[in-house]
Order: sequence, then structure tokens, then C-alpha cells
Amino acid sequence: MPLTSSASSWLWRKASSCPPLLLWETSHLANPVFLSPLPASACRVDKVSRTRVPLVMRLQHHSDPQPELSLEYNGRVEHTDEENISEDIVNATNLIAGDKKGISDTPLTLLVKKNGVPDLTMVDLPGITRVPVHGQPENIYDQIKDMIMKYIKPDESIILNVLSASTDFSTCESISMSRSVDKTGERTLAVVTKVDMAPEGLLEKVTADDVDIGLGYVCVRNRIRDETYEEARAIADRLFKTHPLLSKIDKSMVGIQVLADKLVQIQAASIARNLPVIVKKINDKLNSYLTELNNLPKSLSTVAEAMATFMQIIGTSKESLKKILLMGEFDEFPDDQQMPCTARLVEMLNQCSYQLHERNASDSKSKFLVEEIAILEKAKGINLPNFVQRNAFLKILRGKVKGISGIPLGFVEKVWNYIENVVSSVLMRKTGKYYQLQLSATRACQNLIQRMKERSIHWMTEILEMEKLTDYTCNPEYVSEWHRLMTEQETFITKVLRNSHDLGLGPHTEIKINVEGIGMVEVGDLMKYPHVVLSEAFDLKMRMNAYWNVVLKRLIDSMALHLQLSISNLVDKDLGMEIVNELMGPNHGVGFERMMEEPPSIAVKREKLIKSIKKLKESKEVVCKIMDGIVTFAN
Repeated sequence: MPLTSSASSWLWRKASSCPPLLLWETSHLANPVFLSPLPASACRVDKVSRTRVPLVMRLQHHSDPQPELSLEYNGRVEHTDEENISEDIVNATNLIAGDKKGISDTPLTLLVKKNGVPDLTMVDLPGITRVPVHGQPENIYDQIKDMIMKYIKPDESIILNVLSASTDFSTCESISMSRSVDKTGERTLAVVTKVDMAPEGLLEKVTADDVDIGLGYVCVRNRIRDETYEEARAIADRLFKTHPLLSKIDKSMVGIQVLADKLVQIQAASIARNLPVIVKKINDKLNSYLTELNNLPKSLSTVAEAMATFMQIIGTSKESLKKILLMGEFDEFPDDQQMPCTARLVEMLNQCSYQLHERNASDSKSKFLVEEIAILEKAKGINLPNFVQRNAFLKILRGKVKGISGIPLGFVEKVWNYIENVVSSVLMRKTGKYYQLQLSATRACQNLIQRMKERSIHWMTEILEMEKLTDYTCNPEYVSEWHRLMTEQETFITKVLRNSHDLGLGPHTEIKINVEGIGMVEVGDLMKYPHVVLSEAFDLKMRMNAYWNVVLKRLIDSMALHLQLSISNLVDKDLGMEIVNELMGPNHGVGFERMMEEPPSIAVKREKLIKSIKKLKESKEVVCKIMDGIVTFAN
């Protein structure tokens, strides 16, 4: 099942379609044993004395009789051949790990495409070194151990544990490490080397299996000196047939060809187990990329398409704003705390009302009747004494309106800032796919809200000026409230004057009296005034209190109505036209042409997604062919 396309190359890197066989031992002599089952011309890696980086050997069968060999590392690809491969691996290793004796976790990949080789992926790892030699770091053992654990830990990896026949398997550190990640041994295969040098007791070792090697043992003889692969294989065959001890080992556990067949079978079985998972990963990633591609803005090729897209965006934006700002619906943005807009606007209006009434309550109690008496004194004229002077009433009214004017004006500022944030947020989401339109919509929103804010401030200023100018209401509550408050007049004056005469208290004495509708007030400064002055001042105060309640309600109601009308005009009339004017600009229509220009970031993203989707589809086809091949082979 050769994987020769670029898609299969990506699949191997990204989805582990070829679960690697991981190979290491303590003697650094793994390569001669492991490559012995391959044709002599497949690779001459055995001349590499030591493995200092993870050497990933990817063997692929292909029909071309001319072999192709290449080395890949650090983003580089270097082509090589059979005669120079050993030297090129050494040079590449030196570039990766230095030319001394250090190691590196950066992999070096050897890709071998040759007719007749099995489709295998192998990783040759550095052998375990406990004592650092000259040129090696003090923590060489920890570095190698960490590297080995990194490669053998994934469940899809097959561990090829190379053991010397003379080794006590139960105390071998490589066995201990493999068992730490593969406790049942179901993905560990042991290759016993140098069997001709230590044949005594080998049969008992491999049949007893005290260390739980789930995939079994294969005993092989090492190729030595200048033996050719054919010569080495012939010698090994005779050895396992004629040696008095080695010949007793089952033939399914000895020999290079058995090892080669077993490796291919193990990897094929592992691939078959992992392919469904790989297919699911590919499908998930493919669906994710397709969704992301579909969510990108549609490419606009004509002005008509741009105009249609613009009108659709404006329509959906206005519909969303109408629901949020006027109808109180926020299902479209359930997690955005600022989107329950009608509730937020009511909260701001109630807060403004509270501030206005709080200011009125505090003003009514402080220096009770003192201001009224002072103004009445200045407003004296040649007229009947029992009439409240209108100019005195207006003077007090103007002072009170001026005192609270900052509250409604601040409310207007706060409300429009909030509305601007909401409108901008909605427009940013609706126009996010079209950068040029987003810029125009943002500017249009800022300009329009600024004008509407200024218009509302001007309107509120006029309202306040009207309240200063005229004392008028048709609200009958004014008269009824004034009559109710005036019922306390004589009682209040009597208490003030009695405290002055009966108790002999002088002015500035701290005395408090409870006044209906106002509360406890300080009257010590009032005891020096005669009855007629107190009567006129009390009348003026109660008229102002009754009228001021009307003024505050009128202000709050007017603000609420003005706000609703302004928001309605903003959504239904002004916003769309403002965005059109901003997009069109002085050049009449150039904005729609700009909408057709795709931002570089979107273009790059679109191209990457298209390439990734193409590669994923190719990879999916490769996996399907592999699965079909496995079924055919099994049949």
C-alpha cells in the first residue's frame, strides 16, 4: 500500500496514517539488525556508528526501478543516493546536533522510495547512555530518556525493543521503559540480537516471556564485518537450522525474513485499527475548514452584487437595532450584557429621576424660608401685601432650574454614548465580512450619533430655558398639592413665634419643626420675623414645591418621549442614509467598488483554507485506498 502522493505525505505527518515502529537499545547497534531484512540496495544506514537524533526512516514501495532517497530536516530537503547515504546522514546529524557527541530532539527523516521495499515507517532513537563521555552534557541520560518517552508514549506507536541475547531481560532498562507506557505489551516487539554469541538459555528466555512482550520475540544474527546482506542471511539460515541450541527455537521466531514479515503485518494491523479514527479526524477538520470558508465574505465581482449585499446588510442591521433598541428583544445577542437596551435605558431614566427628586428634597430642607424671605424683601412694591410677587416666584424658579440643569444634560450625554456603543457593536458584527463597508458604517455611526447627541442637548437646553421663562401648568395636581401643603401654614408660624416669645429664645438658636410634606426643618433663624413675612414666605415656598413636582415630572416625561422618537428616527430613517452617504462619498459609487476589493488578510485566509481543504480531500482518498487495500489483502 504505497503512499507516494503529497497528500499521503501530509497525512503521515498530521494524522499518523503510518504508525511508526520505534527502535532503540543500549548498545547503539540497532541499525545493522533492523535494516538487514531490506534489500541490500535499499539503504546503507548501518555504517552510521551512533544515532544522535531521532532518525525517521520512511520506506515506500514504488514501481519505478530507479530508487529515490532524500533527507528532510529543519525545513530542508536534500536528495541523496545509496552510496552516499551514510555520509549524508552523518553530515545532517552534525548540522542538527553539532559535530561532537551531543544529541538533539530534532528529527532527521530518511525517505526511501524503492521497488520491493515494504511500506514501513521506523524511528531509530539514540541508545540509553548513563555515563556521559567527553563532549556530552552531564544530563545526557535524562535527555535521551525524555526523548524516548516522547516517542513511545503515543498509543498508535509500535515499540521495537532491541535486546542483546546476553542481556537479562528482566533487568533491562529499555524493557522497563516500554512497560511503563505499554503495560500489557500489546504494542511491543522484542528483537534479540547476537544470538550466535550467547545461545545458552535463549530458548527459555523467549518462550517463558517473563517480561510480557505482547507481540512476541524474533531472534536474529547480526551481520558482521564485510558480509553482504545475502551472505549474512544465508549464514543465519544455516545457524538456526543446525545449531544444537538455536535450532530448537520455533521457526516463526527466528530469522531476518520473519522479522520483516512481522513488522509489515504489525504495522498493517495498527494502521487498520487507527484508520477509522484518522478518517474521523480528517472529516472533522474538513468540516471545520468548509464552515470557516463558507463564513468568509462572499467574493463580489460586480457593482450590482455589492449593492445587493449592502442593502441586505443594512436591512438586517436595522431589523436587529429595532428589536434591541425599541422592542426590547435581545435573543440575537444573549451573552452581551449591554444588549437588553430597553432595560438599560429605563434604568438610566430612573436614575436621572431619582437624582432630580433627591436634589429637590435636600433643597427644600436647607435654610428653610430664608431664601424666600430674602427674595420677597427685594421684590417689595407698592401693592397689596397679601399677594405673592410673580417676579419673586420666577427668580426662585430660575435658580432651581439652573441648579438641576446638569442632571438632564448629563443624562442625554450618557444615553447617546450608550446608544453609540450598541449601534457600533451591531454594525461591526453585521459588516465584519466586508472591511471597507465596516469602516464606512463605523464613521457613519459616529457622525450620526454625534449630531443626534448635539440635537438632543440643544433640545434639552431649550426645554430648561422654557422652564425658566414661564411658570405654567394645566395639571390640576399643582393646585391640590398647594392647598394640601398650605394647611400647615398657621400651625407652623404659631410654633415658630411661640418658641420665640414663650421660651425667650433668641435668633440663631437651633430649633427644628416637622413640616408636612417636607420633614424636619431648622427654624431658629426665622423667629426674628413677624407673622406677615413668615406667612408670605411659607406661601411662596409651598407654591414652588407644588409647582416643582410638576416641572420634574414634565422634564422626565419629555426626555423619555424625545428619546424614543430620536431612536426610532435613528433606526428607521437616518442610519441607512448616513451609511449610504458615507460609503458613496464625493465620488458617487466608488464605495461599492471598494466593497469588491477583498482585504489581503481575507484573501490569504481564503487561499490557505482552499489549499487545506484540497489536501484534506486528497488525504481522505488516500486513506480510503489504504482501507480498501487492507480489506483486499485480508480477503
